[in-house]
Amino acid sequence: MKHRPSYERKCSGEATSLDEKKPFIMQANSGHAHNQTGRSESASAGLSLPALRLPAEGSSTSGHVSIELHPNDADNGTRSSSRQTRSNVHGRFQSRHGHTHSHEADGTEAQNNTDSRENSNSISEALHIYQWLEKSFPYILLFSAKLIVQHIAGISVGIGLLTTFLYANKCIVNQVFLREKCSRVQCIWLLVFLTCSSLFLYYTFYSQALYYSLIFMNPSLGPLQFWDALWVVGITDFVVKFFFMGLKCLVLLVPSFFLSYKSKGYWYMCLEEISQYYCTFVSTPVWFRYLIDYGSETSGAVWHFGILLALLYLVLKLLVIFGQWKKSATILATFFTQPTYGVAASNRQCSEAGDICAICQAEFTKPIALVCQHVFCEECISLWFSREKTCPLCRTVISSHNHKWKDGATSLQLRLF
Repeated sequence: MKHRPSYERKCSGEATSLDEKKPFIMQANSGHAHNQTGRSESASAGLSLPALRLPAEGSSTSGHVSIELHPNDADNGTRSSSRQTRSNVHGRFQSRHGHTHSHEADGTEAQNNTDSRENSNSISEALHIYQWLEKSFPYILLFSAKLIVQHIAGISVGIGLLTTFLYANKCIVNQVFLREKCSRVQCIWLLVFLTCSSLFLYYTFYSQALYYSLIFMNPSLGPLQFWDALWVVGITDFVVKFFFMGLKCLVLLVPSFFLSYKSKGYWYMCLEEISQYYCTFVSTPVWFRYLIDYGSETSGAVWHFGILLALLYLVLKLLVIFGQWKKSATILATFFTQPTYGVAASNRQCSEAGDICAICQAEFTKPIALVCQHVFCEECISLWFSREKTCPLCRTVISSHNHKWKDGATSLQLRLF
């Protein structure tokens, strides 16, 4: 046998190995195509081509290429990857959802904590105030006793004036309500009681000349302090109220054939309005002097500051007086005109109403027919419209104003400034 050289054997071996590779490669490609067409039979077709193992150089074994196909493994890998993807997406959604719920829970918890802290702070503050009052109560009691003893005269006079006013005001309102049945003895008693109370007060404090303030003059108190000015204005206001309440008692004593009950109501209203207007004026000189006396013993900026305060007080007082004058002018015009609420009722209207007043449940006395055709006694309906604006039966608006002082009442408001 003729031996070929080694290099020829080598070249022939390489050619042979290449020729053997080609059909295997084609076979592998055809298998790959077959796997792609048969993808409906398997869940997923995954083809992994491992690296080709070539025979070593100079090997005696003929070159065979082995290709390992693992479709099941590829399918499992694809499924595992898709499951992993879905699990990752689901995990992200749950994490986001849980994060949102955690934010909401944290916000609600923070709000609850804030409310609880505020409640606890308010409770603790109230507890501290209570403890402070409990500890300070003996000292407050001591200083209050000192102030009461120091100003016992003024406190006693104030309580006496208030009690007298409440008693007289209640009695006058009751007597006005009784109309013709009012007690003239009690009216005279009220007149004497109010007069004696005012005179006794001014006699007790004769050295201070408090009655000067009634005629817009300054009492003889020396340099006025704040409590002195308040004392003078308060007493003057009560005395003015007592004076006009005495005038109302005189109106009550006037016989009905001289002054009807309806006209008396307008007199009560007019007297009360004049009383309030006078009390607004009477306190002006006292407070003006108090503001001027501020810093009068010194000179310079303090004295000029007192003058400035007095001028500002006068400006404010003029504005108040001007505003009250409009109301007083309306009431005075009503007093002089004395408008009626209806016309005299005929006998037919009285008989249709049953000849009985719906207010007093008695026979008509000077019957008046309103716009709504309901009939009442003149005095009864006048008393009704002292507080109301509508008809007692059908609630039709009859009067455009409420004249609340027509029942003889006096205002408790103190015009201190």
